Amino acid sequence: MTHSRQTTIDPVCGMEVDQRSSHRSDFDGGRYFFCSRSCQQKFDDAPERFLAGEAEQDPPHHDDAGAAHRCCSHGDSSHGEDPARRSGSSAAAGDPGAIYTCPMHPEVEQIGPGDCPICGMDLEPKFANASDDRDVAQYRDMKRRLWVGLVLSLPLLVLAMGPMIGLRVSALVPDVAFGWVQLALAAPVVFWCGWPLLARGIKSFQTLQLNMFSLIAVGTLAAFLFSLFVVVFPAWIPEAFYEDGKPPLYFEAAAVIITLVLLGQVLELRARQQTGGAIRELMQLAPETAYRIGDDGEEEIALSEVRKGDRLRVRPGEKVPVDGRVVGGTSRVDESMLTGEPVPVQKSEGDEITGGTLNQTGALEMEAVGVGGDTVLGRIVQMVAQAQRSRAPIQKLVDVVARYFVPAVIVCSILAFLLWAAFGPEPRLAHAFVAAVAVLIIACPCALGLATPMSVMVGVGRGAKEGVLIKNAEVLEVMEKVDTLVVDKTGTLTQGRPEVTAIETFGQWSSSDVLKLAAAVESQSEHPLAKAVVRRAKSDGVPILEASGFDSITGGGVHASVDQHQVMIGKADLLEQQSVSGVDAGRGRATQHQSEGATVVFIAIDGSLQAIMAITDPIKESTPAALDTLHDLGLKVVMLTGDAERTAKSVAEKLGIDEFHAGVSPQQKHDFIKRLKDDGRTVAMAGDGINDAPALAESHVGIAMGTGTGVAIESAGVTLVGGDLRGVAAASSLSRKTMRNIRQNLFFAFVYNAIGVPIAAGLFYPLFGVLLSPMIAAAAMSFSSVSVIANALRLRSAPLT
Repeated sequence: MTHSRQTTIDPVCGMEVDQRSSHRSDFDGGRYFFCSRSCQQKFDDAPERFLAGEAEQDPPHHDDAGAAHRCCSHGDSSHGEDPARRSGSSAAAGDPGAIYTCPMHPEVEQIGPGDCPICGMDLEPKFANASDDRDVAQYRDMKRRLWVGLVLSLPLLVLAMGPMIGLRVSALVPDVAFGWVQLALAAPVVFWCGWPLLARGIKSFQTLQLNMFSLIAVGTLAAFLFSLFVVVFPAWIPEAFYEDGKPPLYFEAAAVIITLVLLGQVLELRARQQTGGAIRELMQLAPETAYRIGDDGEEEIALSEVRKGDRLRVRPGEKVPVDGRVVGGTSRVDESMLTGEPVPVQKSEGDEITGGTLNQTGALEMEAVGVGGDTVLGRIVQMVAQAQRSRAPIQKLVDVVARYFVPAVIVCSILAFLLWAAFGPEPRLAHAFVAAVAVLIIACPCALGLATPMSVMVGVGRGAKEGVLIKNAEVLEVMEKVDTLVVDKTGTLTQGRPEVTAIETFGQWSSSDVLKLAAAVESQSEHPLAKAVVRRAKSDGVPILEASGFDSITGGGVHASVDQHQVMIGKADLLEQQSVSGVDAGRGRATQHQSEGATVVFIAIDGSLQAIMAITDPIKESTPAALDTLHDLGLKVVMLTGDAERTAKSVAEKLGIDEFHAGVSPQQKHDFIKRLKDDGRTVAMAGDGINDAPALAESHVGIAMGTGTGVAIESAGVTLVGGDLRGVAAASSLSRKTMRNIRQNLFFAFVYNAIGVPIAAGLFYPLFGVLLSPMIAAAAMSFSSVSVIANALRLRSAPLT
């Protein structure tokens, strides 16, 4: 079984894995290691099958570009499924089989960290983890290289530039050793401190994928190797290069360029760690361990060892480890991490419970239902991580420019050298060399490469902290253009927890008897109004009977048989269509309740109307202020609801909604949004993400209003974790600020290069007799990158409402 002393073969997928992997199982006296939790679970279910040699996949292989294909990319659901399901697998950063990808070129993937073969940028983990030691190590390594480069570059700068400002460097270093001392100081900076940069540049020429590191490598190596040639073979240097009677040295330029580029890399790595703060904060909501109840008692286990179906204990003051169902005990649970509501929710046997929420007063026993990446929290984390890596459509402009930019800069550098060599003042070749290197360095498109992804990463992370989950960068770009917001009423404008506020009878049945029969029927339904009827029965102490023959009637109603009576509940028109007598008697009273914003349901028993129920869903306290903000942003708000006309009108007038349509079915909502789009409107639809699925899919941006475990993370472009309409305003504001930030960054990057290249080529020399030093060019290049990073990080503290 063992492949080597430290690695072994996963018996499920055939992948080579480290024996230190936490995914391991013991069977028949042997220990087996796995690349992921999914492979381990498959093995545990049928170990004999895999030990008989029925491995599902071959080990991963690499293509010509050096990017590894996904291991187990077919046949294994853990590897081929949606990334949101995999936070518990080896795909997470820091695991031996972690997959890394490029934020600029998502088609590039490989196992383990590295750099993109196309643009040279650092690859990032495809699947999130609370912490990634490799990222921290990379940051520390770059920072160490920066400090060494700085320590060696400063004395080198003094030696090279000292005579220009009156320092008597010759008294410190004899002329004969002057070049060798500079060489000794510059070589470690260029070839140790700058090796990661040079390696990327060299690789870019090998793959013919020229990028910013191509320019850095050519510029610094040209300066260093020319200076090395001067030191070793000074007599071979043409006099056209001479300055003050001797050939020039550019060791300080090469060293300072490397140091400044390293400074930019360190700042970028630090900024990327800061943008990942939202993910780390989310992941830290889950506890590190859980208490599993087994036949031998209770044991503390790592969170990664929890399996679906495990029975767990949650003590007072502890966080719920995974999603599950309460099977014993009663307690109050703080769900503010999901809903934003500070009031704890009562939980008892049969209730659902969400991982990451905080148990407060009592002890609970629960059954694990969703673990790892299948928890609500896990899906949220992976959604944020995936969105941070996504690319906005505006990035296509950058891609087109970058494709031609680097070759164009190299051509400009060659032309600058030739023109200076042919027409420049003496020493011509020295001036030509300086101009050519300066053009290469100042045109390095670091800022261009950072402009869009930095803003997207910060913007998505900022939204996550506010409970606004953005599915991808394209949503951010489209959301900015939205001019019409279509909203559902129940659960969007209202609390989504309706209550029965009045029961009026019209026959021989008492209100409690009507409620008893109605609750029996509605207990079979999942509709929010049905749940309100059942809650009222429970609160009034009315027993809930068994119903048989339950059926949902198309058009808005239900019927069933209860205690030998035929009970039908629904809209007035529906009951009339079903030949129910006495419906007109209830219409007048229903109108009064509807004018006050209540929904009215008609209840017929044995073919005649016996009662009406007024059900009120209170408007959320935050809704009026949120609608004011949306109007201030210039959005037209339209309410579509399946409720009655009078109820909808009452709510619309109370909230100042621009337009409303009542009695609308899901299909009609879809058709209405399609008409808005045909009229040239850019439409966002906010609903519960389930009943409004057709409308959400048809809109330009679907916004799922999530509450508790009903968060519809995968059903829309934006998910509002707390289900608060203020989140729609925050999403709109966030998109506008992020896109404005991206445009500012692109402006900085484009204008910087448009101005910098001519200056580096010698534009100011005829006017002021000044030729830009490669060191100054490197400083300017680093400053442009820093300005883009700093501008993007402003989004972290930008107000969204």
